[in-house]
Amino acid sequence: MKYIPSIKVSFVVVILTSMTLFLTVFPERAYNADQYHVEVDKTRRTLTLSNAAGRVLKEFKVALGRGGLGHKKARGDGITPLGSYIVVGFNEKSDFHYFIRLNYPNSNDALAAYRNNSITFEQLQKILSANVSGETPLQTTLLGGAIGLHGIGNETDAKLLMHSKLDWTQGCIALKNHEIEELRPFLTLGVHVVIKE
Repeated sequence: MKYIPSIKVSFVVVILTSMTLFLTVFPERAYNADQYHVEVDKTRRTLTLSNAAGRVLKEFKVALGRGGLGHKKARGDGITPLGSYIVVGFNEKSDFHYFIRLNYPNSNDALAAYRNNSITFEQLQKILSANVSGETPLQTTLLGGAIGLHGIGNETDAKLLMHSKLDWTQGCIALKNHEIEELRPFLTLGVHVVIKE
C-alpha cells in the first residue's frame, strides 16, 4: 500500500465525514428528485411508496435476499443492504422483467469497508466519486454490487408461490412483475430508497 501523508488522510476523513453528514441530514437538498419516498422494511417484508407529504400511495409485499436480516457486507452473502440509497439506473431487458438499480455500495458502505481493509483507498475514491455524481458506484469490489428492485421474470405458479413464501434473491428487493411496473413511473433518477429492519 502506498504511503499517504497523515495530513492528506485527515483532510479526506473531514471531507468524507462532512459529506456523509450532509447527505444524512439534508437529503431533500442533496436529491431534489425525492418527490416520492420508498421505504423497505426487511422485518415486515414490505415496500411502501409515499409522496413528499408522507401520504402512502402504494404498499407491496416483497421478497428479499436469502441471506436473512442484517447489513450486506460482502459479495455473495445474499443479504439485502440496510441504509439510504438512490436510484441510479433502469434495465428494461432484465431477466427479472425490470431492474431498478440502486447506488450500492453507498458512501457509508464504502467508508466502513475501507476502515475494515475490505477495499483499497483507490476503490473508496471511485465509489465516493460515483455516489457524489449520482452514478453507479464501482461494482467489482469485495462489497459486491448489482443491488436493486426487480420483478420475478417468467411468472410461473411455482415462482409466484416461492415469491410469496421465501426470501429468494441474492440481495435485491423483488416484487411481482405487475408491481414493479406500477412502481416504475414514480421512480426517477435520484429518488431515495431507505432500507431498514
